Amino acid sequence: MDIKAFLTSSAGEWFTQRTNYHLDGSKTENSKANITVEFIQPDHPQIVSLCQQNKIESNLSVGGLKYSWDNSVDWGKPKQQGNALLILVPERENPQTGKLIKASVNSNNTNISGRYLLGEDEALTLIIEAEDVYIEERQWFAGENLRLRTTVIKDETGKMQTTFYSEIRKVAPKKQPSSKDAVAS
Repeated sequence: MDIKAFLTSSAGEWFTQRTNYHLDGSKTENSKANITVEFIQPDHPQIVSLCQQNKIESNLSVGGLKYSWDNSVDWGKPKQQGNALLILVPERENPQTGKLIKASVNSNNTNISGRYLLGEDEALTLIIEAEDVYIEERQWFAGENLRLRTTVIKDETGKMQTTFYSEIRKVAPKKQPSSKDAVAS
């Protein structure tokens, strides 16, 4: 699988369950959300704009993913909704690795960059290193409609947390043949 195939395979409506562990033992949290992932082409205005801000030619990107999430399905938790855009720009020599740019869709001030690697095991690793945080996320498909993710976050104080996500793609039910279809065959 190449990087573009991985991105296009990620598109869809997903139901996500998340377990977040604070490694200092202070707490464990569980939550649920609906996530919409849309593959967008390199010539999309949002990608062009974000690439320009980062001094990258947008035609060098393979495109990106626009994420929207809503955890209102998680009863008893504060509602959280948001959007983010992830753009991948492969290295010329090895397109399975490259630069990533992540931005909040609704805010111009949340723009971070890092790198990615699509391994031989077809798992995508995203790494973001900033002054105050290190984030490493690994994504892979356990099946066509089952995606798994793990994230490790370490802040500037050394506190760490890890999160496991299981994501099930919402698939439209197959159309049941009507009695007219049965007669026609």
